[in-house]
Amino acid sequence: MSHLVILEGLRKEYDGITAVKSVDLTIGRGEFVVLLGPSGSGKTTLLSMLGGFIEPTAGRILIDGADMAGVSPALRPTATVFQDYALFPHMNVANNVGFGLTMHGIRGPERKRRIEETLALVGLEDFAKRGIHQLSGGQRQRIALARAIAVQPTVLLLDEPLGALDLALRRQMQEELVHIQREVGMTFIHVTHNQEEAMAIADR
Repeated sequence: MSHLVILEGLRKEYDGITAVKSVDLTIGRGEFVVLLGPSGSGKTTLLSMLGGFIEPTAGRILIDGADMAGVSPALRPTATVFQDYALFPHMNVANNVGFGLTMHGIRGPERKRRIEETLALVGLEDFAKRGIHQLSGGQRQRIALARAIAVQPTVLLLDEPLGALDLALRRQMQEELVHIQREVGMTFIHVTHNQEEAMAIADR
């Protein structure tokens, strides 16, 4: 397994307080890696540095051999699924899923094809015209996942995406996440404070 993501001496400080301290980590292509730890341990900060939302104080991030220093989130080969899903309430499901595609300049039949394929992947192919307010929490989580996968990132970053779900739905979505990751063969980096969740989904 080749190293797709390499973190070297990654560090983040805020006003002299260390949030992430000298992390060295390699992640393989197609691996499902979970960062497990309590609140305040630096998991989301680490994920945000990978996604380009926060600049490291020190260290390097390499993705597929390219140094990510100074590369904006929009230009990185990553996509992020946030804990609050960050869906657009004024758009229907299809347009939410297609938003990133439009931002990447993908329009017309190719955009339509990718939206349909990704909705089918998450089991919501019949929901394209529904409003976000018509969806359950689990369905919204799937749409957020579909939107991220549709742009075909090299690395998918997941920031506690199951945290807002009840226990039964969380366990169901854990199984679905693993299935989807195997199906697309994408590298997933997932943050959680839930040890049971980490053990259920992670390769490492």
